[in-house]
Amino acid sequence: MSVTTDSFFGGAPEVNASAPGRVNLLGEHTDYNDGFMLPVATPQRTTVALSRSFDEHHHFYSATLDASVTFAQDGSAPPGFASYIEGCIRLVEGEGVQVPALRVYCSTDLPVGSGLSSSAALEVATLRALRMLLGFELDDVKLARLAQRAEIEYARVNCGIMDQMAASLADRAHMLFVDARTLEHRLVPLPPDAALIVADSGVPRKLAASKYNERRAECEEAARKLGVQALRDVTDPTVVEQLPEPLRRRARHVVREDLRVLEAAGGVDAARFGELMNASHESLRDDYEVSIPELDELVALLRAQPGVHGARLTGAGFGGACVALCRADAARDAAQAALSKYNRNGRQGRVLIPVPTERKENNEPV
Repeated sequence: MSVTTDSFFGGAPEVNASAPGRVNLLGEHTDYNDGFMLPVATPQRTTVALSRSFDEHHHFYSATLDASVTFAQDGSAPPGFASYIEGCIRLVEGEGVQVPALRVYCSTDLPVGSGLSSSAALEVATLRALRMLLGFELDDVKLARLAQRAEIEYARVNCGIMDQMAASLADRAHMLFVDARTLEHRLVPLPPDAALIVADSGVPRKLAASKYNERRAECEEAARKLGVQALRDVTDPTVVEQLPEPLRRRARHVVREDLRVLEAAGGVDAARFGELMNASHESLRDDYEVSIPELDELVALLRAQPGVHGARLTGAGFGGACVALCRADAARDAAQAALSKYNRNGRQGRVLIPVPTERKENNEPV
């Protein structure tokens, strides 16, 4: 049975903070290539409550996992959700802030394993709560960078910066254009009369971590062979044709994906945006090879619905979710129709956005 916040803290916590997940509309596997991306915040959020501890130990509790972790203030957290939280604490301490022993209660309505970046939401919410509790200066870009470092150095996931930038800076009404090299960012409006569908395939991303590292190494090797710092420095897709396989296809995806992001961020209508999403999925499927049959089928079903402009997988791939752009008045019907067909063979796909009507909407500002 899950522990309540009142019982965990012995009353109300000292602070509460939250952060959204993210859906990436374009720019997949470009962030660790110093490239460009266009994520948007999700309505689903992760909340972190903090209070000072009663003793010299950190006490962490995940309501989502119904799991508790306790360790000495100068000790180390075990692998799992606690490592993300500990990473945030240690990096704040590295900034010269004295962090006391803490009681930390976290909960989320983000679906873990669906590619909506529940880990970045946890990191950003934790850092926001620490900033609130301890009153130190930390701007939102530096907060994102610390969150990324927490994931790399403590959770041992060699991630790019996109997820943390989105959790820290994105909102639900705009896309966030991010340059991974310079961290230049700006909010970009969605195409007029457009809405999003996000559908979870029901397939956990079991291979995503190992294949992610493999793809990252392939891109680094391709950049070395092309004599550039990163694939973002290649602006002519024909240049990659000289590379051996599979580096040619990996680099071709990244270079063309960056160009798709730049075109979309410059302002296109919904129909063209949908075409760019479709091209992105085909590139992820054929050149980057991170799709699976279930994602391909779900994308095809979403595209077949009236009012849908385009669809693609979102996140690292090998499972997780798909995202579609559609007419605002078509989103709910299109999502339900696509998932109804997808689930006929016993699959467990579900609509994440639009948020199901039986779920109370979280209107807390990002």
